[in-house]
Amino acid sequence: MEVHGDQEVCIGAGMCALTAPGIFDQDENGLVVVLTAEPSGDARNKALRAERLCPSGALRVGRSAG
Repeated sequence: MEVHGDQEVCIGAGMCALTAPGIFDQDENGLVVVLTAEPSGDARNKALRAERLCPSGALRVGRSAG
């Protein structure tokens, strides 16, 4: 599973960092930063939840191309 955060789309709501703090953070401008690009275990579920909760649609969580 790969996790992507698009700073061009991000509005800085912070739902990702609040929902999955080990996977997402925010930079000095409040925009999404991906900390863990390939989460495993329970972190996968948290990443998927963060994707659903993101108000701007800046997150993409899916299978890796490997």
